[in-house]
Amino acid sequence: MSISIAIYELDSDEALCKRAKNSIIKVYLNSVKGLEEYAEYDDVVTFEDAKRIFEKDWENFLRRNRITEDANEIYISKVKNEADVKRLVAAAFKKYTGWINVGRVPEDLKKNILSEAAPENRLTEWDMLGFDELNETCGRCPLSWDSGRGCIGTFGPDNSMLPDIARKYGCQIIANIPKLVKEGKKLEKEEIEQLIKEISVLREKLPNEGKIAVRRYGGVLERLEAASKTSLKYNTRLYFV
Repeated sequence: MSISIAIYELDSDEALCKRAKNSIIKVYLNSVKGLEEYAEYDDVVTFEDAKRIFEKDWENFLRRNRITEDANEIYISKVKNEADVKRLVAAAFKKYTGWINVGRVPEDLKKNILSEAAPENRLTEWDMLGFDELNETCGRCPLSWDSGRGCIGTFGPDNSMLPDIARKYGCQIIANIPKLVKEGKKLEKEEIEQLIKEISVLREKLPNEGKIAVRRYGGVLERLEAASKTSLKYNTRLYFV
């Protein structure tokens, strides 16, 4: 498993993604009871009802719409033939997906709905963007410290020897990076300043560990320094994941 270096971009108003990441578009709930008018759904027909509707034309219906016999219900949105759709609509029922479009919810209900949805069950405006737009935004963001690729970059594998080397020279923050990953701890300003000092120490001491260590970890120290300096410049926390 690999470890990444990241700055907590939402600490800064300069982050180009902040507004989009704080704008929740959809939430997923285990039950949408009482909220059906705001919930997303699919129009679905049971296989039994579809067979009844098409009777002798059943095999042709399956073939022209590329539907397999092992399905137990038919999503109307997947039916390719428009004439078949018209015949199925009358037997369709709403199958709720669990997703609610927050923009359609009245303000007096919105707070309760958001509190019910776990963080991992929320989709923000940022989540809805395509890869090209994501990359373009990250590329021009001032917090993008990793050569224009974004605010998160590679530290190395979780069995990297750099923490052990750091411990040897008294560089405790770098030595404890695997522990910081497990704890989910975010480094504050004073700790980031100390991290920069440790980077300087290791840059000086790394040649003592041999040429392989210099080649393997020199770039890691550069990335650590770039992330740390960006964190201080834009007053954000720094963490490892």
